[in-house]
Amino acid sequence: MDKPGNELIVTTGGLSPNHIQRRIITLRGVQVLLDRDLAELYGVPVKRLNEQVVRNIDRFPERFMFQLEPKEFTDLKSQIATSSTGDGLSHLKSQIAASSWGGVRKPPRVFTEQGVAMLSSVLNSKTAVLVSIAIMDAFVKMRRFMMTNAEVVSRMSVLEKRQIATDAKVDAILDRLDATEPPAQGVFYNGQLWDARALVLKLVSSAKRSLILIDNWATAATLDLFTKKRKGVKVTIITSEHFKKNVPYHQISDADIEVFNAQYPKLTVQYNETFHDRFLIVDDKELYLIGASLKDLGAKCFGFTKMDSAEITRIKKSAFSQG
Repeated sequence: MDKPGNELIVTTGGLSPNHIQRRIITLRGVQVLLDRDLAELYGVPVKRLNEQVVRNIDRFPERFMFQLEPKEFTDLKSQIATSSTGDGLSHLKSQIAASSWGGVRKPPRVFTEQGVAMLSSVLNSKTAVLVSIAIMDAFVKMRRFMMTNAEVVSRMSVLEKRQIATDAKVDAILDRLDATEPPAQGVFYNGQLWDARALVLKLVSSAKRSLILIDNWATAATLDLFTKKRKGVKVTIITSEHFKKNVPYHQISDADIEVFNAQYPKLTVQYNETFHDRFLIVDDKELYLIGASLKDLGAKCFGFTKMDSAEITRIKKSAFSQG
């Protein structure tokens, strides 16, 4: 540990949860922060931060901190070079072109949540403790997000292919759909997961302007069904505040909304306690009554029917006046 007078000086200016979460990536199956991102958060040079770690290396076992292998480093730079806004890597693009990343460089170190906790003692300042607490809070929020929306989080992984398997599966569903209009009514029986999902995806992909879902039991998993909407289509989900308060780990969180909107704008979530049934409104023209929550499609027997579009105005008035 540094002697008094040699402690690193850090600042907490501009540290917001979103600022930190955008820098958390997944490597070797765990969430980590790059040494240069940590140095930025702590307000110290990367070289100085690593010097402190080396001086106290016995405090950083591999589960706290590890250095990337050359191939991992090469893959990381490739991912950064092709990253887009919202990926959690776009802030490093400009550094790829700089000599510190573009030339020959020793692979960086990355730190797990435990490693961040240890850094506060190594940096030896009160401010460092506050910064570490903020970072660890961000790790906790990310873990909760992963529990409720693992598919979205997987897209944020820098060394894993972005949902290739999931996208291929959804594409296969869409390929099976013909060009005819969806049926006006029907019943899906227990276990018809594929067919039920195919119907909803067809409705979602048919929208040109807007989708409104009224579903008291909407969760982060429900958002997966809206990732195949057309670009520019606005999505509004009206769900239950009671469900949000009593089942907090399954609710659609602010973090879920933010991450979804980073790739598929624009999603809005509102709350209403006056509905029992589930409704899907497509482009303010088509109205569907769905007998099961979208998160449970195919899990149990349920029916659906296309209703008179004249009811759309009344349903929207009730939904938004109580939202």
